[in-house]
Amino acid sequence: MEDSLTPSSPGLRPRGPIVLLLGVALAALIGLIELGVLEFTWERLGIGHRTFGALLLVSLLGSAINVPLTAVGEPPERTVVAVNLGGAVVPTLLGLYLLFEHRLFVQGAIAIAVVAAVSYRLARPVPGVGIAVPIFLPPLTAAATALALAPDAAPALAYPAGSIGTLLGADLAHLPRIRELRSPLVSIGGAGTFDGVFVTGIIAVLLA
Repeated sequence: MEDSLTPSSPGLRPRGPIVLLLGVALAALIGLIELGVLEFTWERLGIGHRTFGALLLVSLLGSAINVPLTAVGEPPERTVVAVNLGGAVVPTLLGLYLLFEHRLFVQGAIAIAVVAAVSYRLARPVPGVGIAVPIFLPPLTAAATALALAPDAAPALAYPAGSIGTLLGADLAHLPRIRELRSPLVSIGGAGTFDGVFVTGIIAVLLA
């Protein structure tokens, strides 16, 4: 069970092998895009293929950047709460854009709630590490929910559902349990959560 989980917070950057794997997947995706194999997908996503690829790249590189927001507790048990640029800020902005661009307000709310509920149930605090959550289950839940709610706009719905839903259910909903983590830094959208959010982006493209 432990092997299928990765730490999602405490400011830890995604682990080397996972970063390498995600980088290879992104490179392959961009290659297919440039070859025109996936050209038709961008009409369904509503965003230029180079723009979307660039945003995924920014998300991957931005996973190393945590922006401090506040601090909880007193030294030596003080915990800094930060937001991850690549795992929270970029995906949230892109997800909201897709929802508004395709006017998926009701479907978006439902899909995000479903993924958030699943992520909340699957996530668990690991003292000294962070919030652990399976990498693939939230994105796959987002894909299935998007196909059920909006089959004609599934890619545009799957991305915000998987990214925002995972952030809400796995990270934000567990913030009240920060003290249990006993970590100096908790990053919203960091590490394991980032992995799931990034995979969501790739699955959204493949759905198209």
